[in-house]
Amino acid sequence: MTGLDSAASYLIQTLGSLYLLVVLLRFILQTVRADFYNPLTQFIVRATAPLLKPLRRVIPGFGGIDFASLLLALVIQAILIGLLLGLAGGGMPGLLQIIVWSLVGITALFVKIFFFALIISVILSWVAPQSQNPAALIVHQICEPLLAPIRRFLPSMGGLDLSPIFAFIALRLVDMLLITNLAIATGMPRGLTLAY
Repeated sequence: MTGLDSAASYLIQTLGSLYLLVVLLRFILQTVRADFYNPLTQFIVRATAPLLKPLRRVIPGFGGIDFASLLLALVIQAILIGLLLGLAGGGMPGLLQIIVWSLVGITALFVKIFFFALIISVILSWVAPQSQNPAALIVHQICEPLLAPIRRFLPSMGGLDLSPIFAFIALRLVDMLLITNLAIATGMPRGLTLAY
């Protein structure tokens, strides 16, 4: 790979993965029913609207799940994989393999989103526990559906919330047992996307 190909690969990977992150955040925020009037939510909605509006005409949501966002994320991930493999000069795998690799990459990115949201949530609980900052509210709305079921099973610890620890363990197990094994089993090249 030449220097120009490396630079192009870096740009495609970075910009594509950032947009993929925004699309998945749109899906997550809609699933957790985040505050639509939050300025960060508005930014995510505006950034994804041009590609999602046409898809929503064809693929409606069902039961609060935005299938159009998931399909868009899958298509973006598949395009990224195809472009990166094309720039690397390797043989192009079949469409089914690219779709499977895209599903693995999207699942890995979901885990990373929740992992970093949990880290931010824990730090905010120490530094600014009652913050009304728009970013802090979104992080709380993303983490709460993951933490609430764990809190139901944990005994009260006198104001100490241990649920993030168990959420970190669960996310790490999903990464180790599911994502890594799927990536290896399907022959997914390491470093193909930022998500894996």
